[in-house]
Amino acid sequence: MLPERTVERLSEYRRTLYNCLAEGKEYIYSHELARLHDITAVQVRRDIMLLGFSGMLKKGYPIRSLIERISHIIDYEEGLNVAIVGIGHLGYALTAYFRGKRPKLNIVAAFDVDKEKVGKVFNGVPCYHVDEMERVVRENNITIGIITVPSEYAEETFNHLVSLGIKGIMNFTSVPLKVPPDVFLENKDMISSLEKVAYFVKQKLINKK
Repeated sequence: MLPERTVERLSEYRRTLYNCLAEGKEYIYSHELARLHDITAVQVRRDIMLLGFSGMLKKGYPIRSLIERISHIIDYEEGLNVAIVGIGHLGYALTAYFRGKRPKLNIVAAFDVDKEKVGKVFNGVPCYHVDEMERVVRENNITIGIITVPSEYAEETFNHLVSLGIKGIMNFTSVPLKVPPDVFLENKDMISSLEKVAYFVKQKLINKK
């Protein structure tokens, strides 16, 4: 099993490689990929070596083949279905952003309690009442959940998803959640992320004085 940060970088590499391919580029050197991601070429080579992949000394890595190798490692061949719980501004934005981006990750359902949203389709994703979650999860073989509900409902939502057999959860609330050993949790705390950005901006401003 690859380290979490390695998987993140591989996903980031793949996005960049797709862009390079679209520009007509066929090969890329580790130092080029490193520069685009503001890391060292050594780190890039280490990550790619973990895939059992090697490039050509005079040309670099063949982009199309490297994309295929990364996809083989990090994607599930049969694809995975995803549900969003909470179709507010963030939930809606996620349905729009992910639509058609990754064929192996499909957002197939959204859940909410708002009667104005239930029964509607958002960016191709049907919205159901949370009371229908058990049926919809089962019928659509959903294994990943994205939590974008208000913080006071985060723990309840998380526990419900876990009870339905969801194995991977992305939590966009700031609430710490107790994770069982058979579930993978990724926390995306917007406040902490923004405060991190603010800290480094502060350092740059201080260094300018």
